[in-house]
Amino acid sequence: MDPATTSALPLAHTALVRSGLWFQALPSALQEQLLAMATLRALDGGQRLFGRGDAPDGLYCVVEGTLRITGIAGNGKEALLAMVEAPHWFGEISLFDGLPRTHDAWAEGPAVLLHLRQDRLLALLAGQPAWWRELALLMTQKLRLSFRMIEETASLPAAQRLARRLVTIAEGYGDYQGASRREIRMPQEQLALMLALSRQTVNQILRQFAADGAIRLGRGGIEILDIARLRALAA
Repeated sequence: MDPATTSALPLAHTALVRSGLWFQALPSALQEQLLAMATLRALDGGQRLFGRGDAPDGLYCVVEGTLRITGIAGNGKEALLAMVEAPHWFGEISLFDGLPRTHDAWAEGPAVLLHLRQDRLLALLAGQPAWWRELALLMTQKLRLSFRMIEETASLPAAQRLARRLVTIAEGYGDYQGASRREIRMPQEQLALMLALSRQTVNQILRQFAADGAIRLGRGGIEILDIARLRALAA
């Protein structure tokens, strides 16, 4: 099924988009142009937005729900890269090089995305080439995060890696300004996939964090009780 599309942007969605750090830093004229050309796309739970190898179709921002960004490992298993929520933007790599999508994007549950079409974005940027730098900053932010995660995987013990990933998710992968989420709705199996750890290892470490007062474990999620303590465990 193709994602449902509508052209109206509710005020709540516009406010969410404006709350993101990257979008806030854009020139006001560019902000207004992007919002004016945006449409909304609705996905059902379990529906794929795009897959690796698909032709690029533009830039997306999550405004409701959660998107799972994945790849396929060499053994055929799904490699979970990120679970992204509002107001996270994605899809910019294929905007720059025009090449096929690098990963799969799936809706975890019902989701709504803001969509900027590739052809319209390219036309806008052709008329304002200086704005390419603003899109590049979105990509470099993620490159920095990716390099940090690669380094953590190679050099840190499992407990410290898990604490850092929880902090990163709570802070919206850098999308939230001076704030963090109190609840992370992510099963332990997905955390284990994301960090290339066993579920048993993740469960054991989370129980240690809970005993330390940093988190509380719930059904299908993690409640952060003390983000400062969790940052200390990650340091």
